[in-house]
Amino acid sequence: MQVFDASSMVHAWDNYPAHQFPGMWRWISTEINERRLVMPSVAYGEVCNRAPDCGDWLAAANLERLEITNAIVQDAMRIKGLLGIVDDRYHPKGVGENDLLIICTARVHGRDLVSDEGRQNIPPDVNSKRKIPSVCSMPEVAVPCINFIEYIKRANFVFG
Repeated sequence: MQVFDASSMVHAWDNYPAHQFPGMWRWISTEINERRLVMPSVAYGEVCNRAPDCGDWLAAANLERLEITNAIVQDAMRIKGLLGIVDDRYHPKGVGENDLLIICTARVHGRDLVSDEGRQNIPPDVNSKRKIPSVCSMPEVAVPCINFIEYIKRANFVFG
């Protein structure tokens, strides 16, 4: 099972239109139906806000939305502390509250996260400026994070 961030689903929707890549979207639908592709409920909400037609497609494909549990919230609070974020003063260039919940959903479920947020090859000098992939790479977080293209390549599926 792969946990998808909104950034990857919107990236796929915007860059691989269903009418031009029907085989890929049939495969994604199968991945959803087999529960190998899921999304945290907060990520699904972001997709619906940014690309309502994509949200409708995901709902029609019966996307499983993982609810935010107490364990996820507690883990997000722990990581928030590691990043030095006090109260709700998130850095505008770093992760936000939903991002932490998405990361922790993947972590609690023991799954890889698929995110197309920008990579930071050199972590910023201020931890609160870290984006999703950089937070995932912290030893105290340790969530494997790949982008959409890596997800497609790993699947090794041929779209005919």
